Amino acid sequence: MKILHTADWHFGKKLHKYDLHEDQQMFLEWLIALIQEREIDVLLISGDVFDLANPPAEARMLYYWFLRQMILQKCKIIITGGNHDSVSMLNAPKDILSMLDIIVIGGATPNIEDEIIDLKELIVCAVPYLRDADLRQAVEGETATGRIEAIRNGIKNHYDQLANICQERFPNTPVIAMGHLYANGSVASESEREIQIGNLAAFEGNDFSETFDYVALGHIHRPQKVSGKENIRYSGSPIALSFSEKNDLKIVIELEVSGGKIQKIEEIPVPKNRILKKISGDFEKVKSQLSSFQNELPLKAFLEIEVTEELHNPILTRELNDIIAVFEDENAIVLKHRISFKNEVNSTSELFFEGQNIDDINETEILKRRLEKENGLSEEHQALLMEAFVELLQKVKEEN
Repeated sequence: MKILHTADWHFGKKLHKYDLHEDQQMFLEWLIALIQEREIDVLLISGDVFDLANPPAEARMLYYWFLRQMILQKCKIIITGGNHDSVSMLNAPKDILSMLDIIVIGGATPNIEDEIIDLKELIVCAVPYLRDADLRQAVEGETATGRIEAIRNGIKNHYDQLANICQERFPNTPVIAMGHLYANGSVASESEREIQIGNLAAFEGNDFSETFDYVALGHIHRPQKVSGKENIRYSGSPIALSFSEKNDLKIVIELEVSGGKIQKIEEIPVPKNRILKKISGDFEKVKSQLSSFQNELPLKAFLEIEVTEELHNPILTRELNDIIAVFEDENAIVLKHRISFKNEVNSTSELFFEGQNIDDINETEILKRRLEKENGLSEEHQALLMEAFVELLQKVKEEN
């Protein structure tokens, strides 16, 4: 039996207002071909199918398009909810989907045994994201430390209950547990939303029962092993969801079960279809890199621009904005840009000596000191600014 582990698809996700629908569509097309080529029997999706509890219509259509394509593959699909997913939305079509060999566990079930799926050669404990209310009862006067401990114990008890049932009923059958949680020591990116009290109720890798031959986790977008254990893994998201993931290798994980054991765990790289690139340096360097940028992937590259200059110069700010405004490239889009100056005055207080009272200084003196900090401005430019300021100040005083 061949199993494929993936998670964190985040349909409906936007990166700085740009939709990632094309990226997700191309991943799904590749995934369908992979499942067919490798003759995968079971697909596990460990939470965060959607990015929002109420995803846009296009995201829902993509989800159902994929499920419709998978019906022809004769591959069983097990989907669990994540912290981004709406339990009710995921569960709404579950009865119909179950008739098509697609099992959905959107949230913790009233009867924990409903999370145990018997595939004959394999048992899957399909544990969704466990919310606070699933794990503990509110206690009056409970401290923050007590609450964190109660949540951590609640997660462990949930998995221990499932492990005990599996040991009793299926003693000689390999067991895979799914989960959507933050494991202690995991390396996160910028795109994960903190869960279970800001990740303080982190779960330890050693807290998973040895009954589980493999733990298929979701929530962290960078693929990684938990506590260095080969059999406890985050598959990560299949596409980059933030610029912090621009250099990450995206994967899905294939498991092979035979002879009552997991015989193989293989990472399969997901093809990269879009470049996420940060261009940084001084103004001239960034301008040069932007004009010479080459894109070798199918989708338009997403660029992040960061200019850093020694001396404050408002003219450069305007020029950068002008360059970005007219930047037209069939191969790239600038998603965000910023400029910063190392000698920039952050507050008016930096213009005065210690103990000096601002009431003792007039408006023109304040501007004069501010202009003196602008090393990038010529004397002529400073004089023009001062003349315009005095004229405006006089007009304001006359109106008042």
